[in-house]
Order: sequence, then structure tokens, then C-alpha cells
Amino acid sequence: MTVDVHAWWEDHGMSLPEPYDLTSLVMRTDFGDEGAWDAVRAALDGAGEYPLATYVSERRFAGVEVQALVDEEAAAAEDDQIFYLFLADAVTMKDPDHAVLAVDLYEEPGRTFRVPARWFPDISANLSISNMDFAEYADSADGSGTFRGFSND
Repeated sequence: MTVDVHAWWEDHGMSLPEPYDLTSLVMRTDFGDEGAWDAVRAALDGAGEYPLATYVSERRFAGVEVQALVDEEAAAAEDDQIFYLFLADAVTMKDPDHAVLAVDLYEEPGRTFRVPARWFPDISANLSISNMDFAEYADSADGSGTFRGFSND
């Protein structure tokens, strides 16, 4: 199922949710298995020492496409824009590594790569404080589009 985010926002007048300070937005887009969602959150939370995620589990985002999110964020007021987010989609829910989909909303809007839970703390922390750019991680993704560390890790 694909959601027309533009129509939804026109009806409801809302922008994308904002993450809490120094955390990354993790938006659920697949609602087929509540246990899988619980496992994803546990894996992401268990991978780091500090809270790194602001979780959004709202059915209005079920099946939402990356481009719709990019378009909506581009239309938001500058003060309300976020630079990136992570999607917990159908692939995430079935993946034993719980790899969320990182989505660039700013530098190269729509660029994506997968992030296994073990790498989420590093990526979330570095992106949230602008210590590293989205492209640095995306450029280091493997042939499947998944970040598995830098070549010197």
C-alpha cells in the first residue's frame, strides 16, 4: 500500500515529526508485525549506550514512499526541516540485522542506504551533531546498499 502524503498533509496541515534533541527520527512504515517492530526498537536501543532514536509509529505513514517524504520536507518551512530520517520498512522488519533505511532529506534528497542495528548508534550520533555527512556513510555502503563500517573498521 502506498500513501499519498501530499493529500494527507493538505487535509491535516502537518509536517514530518521532529526528533527529540540529539536523536534521529525512526519512522515505521510497515505495520504487518507488531513483534517485528518491537524487535527493531529493541535492537536499535540495545546497540547504544544513550537514547538515539525518536520513534514514530503512526499508521498514516504506512507504505509511504521516500520521494513523498522528500517532497514534503522540501515544502516545509526552513525552521521545521529535518536533514535525514530512518525508515523501518518491510525490509527492516524481515531483516535479521534490523537494517533501517537511512534517507537523506537535505544534501542529496532521496539518497538512501541501509543501516544494520549495530551501526545505528554511530551513524545516528554523528549525523545528529553534524560530525559527519550523510554522503560519507552512503559512499561507504556495500554493493547491496548497506553500510557495514568503513574499510578501516
